[in-house]
Amino acid sequence: MDPERIRDRHPTVMKSRGIRAVKNKLDQRILGWERWGRRQGVTIGTGCRIISNVATSEPWLVSIGDRVTISSRVSLVTHDGSGWLLKDDRGRRYRYAPIKIGSDVFIGAGATIMPGVEIGDRVVVGAGSVVTKSIPSGTVVAGVPARAISTWDAFMGRVQDWKAESDLVGSTYRDRVDSVAEPLLPMPVD
Repeated sequence: MDPERIRDRHPTVMKSRGIRAVKNKLDQRILGWERWGRRQGVTIGTGCRIISNVATSEPWLVSIGDRVTISSRVSLVTHDGSGWLLKDDRGRRYRYAPIKIGSDVFIGAGATIMPGVEIGDRVVVGAGSVVTKSIPSGTVVAGVPARAISTWDAFMGRVQDWKAESDLVGSTYRDRVDSVAEPLLPMPVD
């Protein structure tokens, strides 16, 4: 067996990895994803709402602009591990590429941003989208793979009709949400 693998399985090494993993989880909880990401080497602007772990295995390759929201379960992937499948006299292959996210960007829940992607300013990425190519400023994208579905201006025109912060009424979070919640959509008729 490879000596490095034997060392990696040594009880002391495994215990220290376990302790480090627990410490990292506690730090993430205490600091929050934004401060945790900065501590790991991610460049993050001001006024951001980060609800996902943005510290990839190569955090220094990620830069995030100002006023960016990254929703839950968003994956930022700065490498492509499939190069490990090629084995020849030169060894395995590696691909690493940065991810750059502009300012005034919203990335929906469950989206995946692939290596080498640059997201411009004033961009919305729909929930569950897989972004494989760079997105120009002023674009709304969604789908797998993500494709342009609207412009920023057209989307903002629709959002303008949504309930405003001043419409929220109540003393608890639930009261405020219930005061502006929309009804269910009607069932389709055959």
